[in-house]
Formats: sequence, C-alpha cells, structure tokens
Amino acid sequence: MTTPASRHHKRPRGEGQWALGYREPLNKNEENKKNDDGLNVRQRIIDVYSKAGFDSIDPADLRGRMRWYGLYTQRKPGIDGGKTAILEPEELDDRYFMLRVRIDGGQLSLEQLRVIADLANEYGRGTADVTDRQNIQLHWIEIEAVPDIWARLEAVGLSTTEACGDTPRVILGCPLAGIDTGEVIDGTAQIREVHDRFIGDPAYSNLPRKFKTAISGCPASCTVHEINDVAFVGVELPTGEKGFDLWVGGGLSTNPMLAKRLGVFVRPDQVADVYGGVIGIFRDYGYRRLRHRARIKFLVNDWGVEKFREVLETEYIKEPLPDGPAPELPRGGRRDHVGVYPQQDGNFYVGFAPRVGRLDGDKLHLIADLAERHGSTRVRTTVEQKMVILDVAPDQVDSLTRELEAADLQVNASTFRRQTMACTGIEFCKLAIVETKATASDLIDELERRLPDFKDPLTINVNGCPNSCARIQTADIGLKGQLVVNERGEQVEGFQIHLGGSLGVNAGFGRKVRGLKTTAEGLPDYVERVVTNFEAQKKDGETFADWVQRADDADLK
Repeated sequence: MTTPASRHHKRPRGEGQWALGYREPLNKNEENKKNDDGLNVRQRIIDVYSKAGFDSIDPADLRGRMRWYGLYTQRKPGIDGGKTAILEPEELDDRYFMLRVRIDGGQLSLEQLRVIADLANEYGRGTADVTDRQNIQLHWIEIEAVPDIWARLEAVGLSTTEACGDTPRVILGCPLAGIDTGEVIDGTAQIREVHDRFIGDPAYSNLPRKFKTAISGCPASCTVHEINDVAFVGVELPTGEKGFDLWVGGGLSTNPMLAKRLGVFVRPDQVADVYGGVIGIFRDYGYRRLRHRARIKFLVNDWGVEKFREVLETEYIKEPLPDGPAPELPRGGRRDHVGVYPQQDGNFYVGFAPRVGRLDGDKLHLIADLAERHGSTRVRTTVEQKMVILDVAPDQVDSLTRELEAADLQVNASTFRRQTMACTGIEFCKLAIVETKATASDLIDELERRLPDFKDPLTINVNGCPNSCARIQTADIGLKGQLVVNERGEQVEGFQIHLGGSLGVNAGFGRKVRGLKTTAEGLPDYVERVVTNFEAQKKDGETFADWVQRADDADLK
C-alpha cells in the first residue's frame, strides 16, 4: 500500500521537459503529437478527408493536428455562452471550419489579396476577418474545399501551414517595413529567412504550445513586442551599426506576463540563428506537463534572463552575443498606421480602419481595385485589425481617401473606429461566452454619436472569453466576455472590465476594480461615463492609462 509519506518521496515527473529526459507524454495533447506529427495531417486531408467528407475525420486530427494547417472547427450555431465550458468538444463542433491564412509581416500583393477574396466568396460565404496578428481568417469552410484552397493560395506564395497549433505561428512585422521615414531597420529580410528556415520544419513542429514572433524596426513599435514569445526590436549602436534587441517570454491569456529583454545585440545576419536558439530552448526545456503552463513565458519567468541568455549562448548558438542598447521608446500616442503619411521615396501610404477587422470577399476585391486604380501594387495588414495601401503618389491620395471612406473604410477615423478591436466571439469560436464583433461595431457607432469631439488615444479591446486574443489586459478599456446578471435578475451577455492597460512608456496590465462589470446592452453607457470622467479630470498631457492609476474607484464605475 502506498502511504502519503512514501508517495511524497516518489521521483517527481517534473514539467515534462524533453531536455531533462522527460519524453513520455503527460497529457492527451502531448500523446497526440507523439503518435503522429501535426504536419502529416496534410496528406490525409488531401487523400482521404476531402474525398470521404467530414464524418471520415479522425477525432485526433479534427481537434488536434488539423490546426497545424490553420483549420479549427467552428462553433455550432445556437449554443449559448453558458454552455461553452460544459459541453464536450464534439457537441460544440460544427461541420464547418475556420481557415487562417498566414500573412507573415502583413505583406500582400494585389494578386494575393484577390485570391483570398475569391476563396472567401466561393467557399467562405464571403467571410474574411483581419486578425490582430496580421492574418486573414475565412469561415464556413468545408473539408471538401480545402485542397483547392491550398492549391490556389500556394500558387501565389501564401499558405496556412502552422497558422495554428503548437507551432511557430505567423511572424509579425511592421506593415511599413522598408518605407517608414522614421524606421530604425527594415526587418523584411529577417522575416523571410526565419519563415523559410523554420516554418513547416518537423524539427520545430512539436512545441509545448504556440510560439508567437515579431521582427520589426518600427518607430511606433507597432508589433507589440512586449507580448510576444520572442521579439526582435530594431536598435542602433552608438557606432551607427543597426541590428536588433532580443525580447523573450511575453504573452497574455489568463496569466499575462510582459516579455523581458535579454540585453543582447543581434546583427541582422544572426537573427535566424538566434531565433532557432530561442525556439529550440522552448522545444527542449518548455513545460509540457500542464497545458496552461506550457508557454515560454513560464520558463523565462522561472529561469530569469541571465540563465536564459547563458543557455542560449552556450547550448544553442554556441557563441556569446554582445550586450546591446534598449530600443527607443515608441513614438507617442497611437501605435498603429491609420491615416496618410509620407514614405521615404516621396510617395504616401494610406492606412484605413475596417470595423474591428470585419471584411468580406467583395470588400477585399474593392480594396485591391482601389489600390490598383491609384497606382499601388502592395497592401498590408496591421496588428490592430487594420489595413494599409502603400506607394500612393501625392496626387492620388485625396481620391483614394475619398473612395475608401465612401466604402466605410475610414482613413480619417475617429478614435473609437481607429482603436477598437474585437476577437471572433461566439459567432464562430468554441471558447467564447459572448458575441463580440457586432457588439464592438455598435459601440463604435454609439460613441461616435455621443462623444463626437473626443480626440485622445483610447484603445477598447473586446474579448469573448478569458483567453485575451484581443489583448484585453493591455488596452485602456479591456472587456472580458462573461455572463452577468442584469437589473431584472436575468443572466445576459456582459463583460468584466480592465482599465488602464498599456504598452510602451509605462507598460503594465489593466486595473481590475472590484465588481466592475457591465451588460453588453449597458456597455455604451459605461464607456461614455468613464471617458467623460477622464476628460473632466485629466491633466495636461495625461493619458487615459495614467489617469486610471490615480482615479477614484467611483470615477471608474
């Protein structure tokens, strides 16, 4: 018989770290990955599932390995948020998929944009949402259509490989890489090299969990390097040599942490090797026992930056990295690229704001047509669910702006249109508890009507569950979807409110005021009230996040 004392002295299983000899899977996800690499599902989709239909899909592929190619089953319509955590996955699954198209660096040619638009219209009931990681997501995809979709995406240099799953996901980059007048360094070549060396490589296709990357020299720090697993941030040495500062271990979800600087200077030609070292550490030393502790942020937090740097230099890249400077603080205000601004070459870029990233195939075609008609061949997606048209000649700017705005793609956008984001929400997501896109879109309309003169930067991020795909903890007003009780005693959709989160100068997570919640219906009233209090009380130059730190609880309610 095992007594409590003898149980206590058994050899602990550790955190499931491969490098320490723990190769046996300690949960179902790890078992699935050991049984068959996620990358191998591609051939089964082409040869078997697309021909035999939805019912032929192995459950381990359906809810696991298909993510390695950007495929998640959608939420079955009509299941309310109260059942999200109660039902089994097969009860939540619809027979349709969300398909995520990777857009590394947010870079799209018009040909690529038009192919996505065609696929959205032919196979996705028109759906096409720009995400806050620069991807475009289609919905309503049937398994039978997937091989044709892949063939057409790959013909123009796009793919869905490792767009989801425990893999190196899309690489964020500044949409203005190579053209921004204030850019520290252009990271385009580094994004391409990392993509070509590591994406789809079986050596890195079984990570403990997802792995998010940013590579940028943007003066506005638009790729939110502070909340990525690994980020390379443009810096310049006193000698004038340019390269990157390395950050590791950022991430939000239910246990948010800001990334930490390793304090090293990475030359442009070293970025891919250093990336390989960081992702190698994650693969080998990352925690695999518990899913909720399997992100690299927990390892970085436990090791500290000195140990992480030492292991990186001695075990992985086999050379010391020199100390380097911290990046300049982001230029003030907004970290997006909405509006009209000059490029290095005398042309202009025109950034515009779709409503919370919600577009459709026809709108994507229209964007491509407008860009082409005004002399541009390149568009970009941003990490704020917005888009940018590059290379617009000075005499074309006004016409392009007018035509975009006529299609409700605002260039001269209000703060609320420009800085409100929303995740997918209960419409399609199996984790969601509340609706997000329409709620956020209606909120924008109401706030523009009620507060037409409000001009300060203010981010409002709307999330359908606690997982923070829409980055609620780093928003001025972060809204976490949950069911709440209204004044009539009914359980309805609503939000827990986080206030005063920010990145950049005073990076920190939003303040939770005890009991601060709102119904979805009461959301416009709440935001109007707190924004009005801020306007009445703010000091010269004070941001909303700064005000929240000193405001009375009563003024935040």
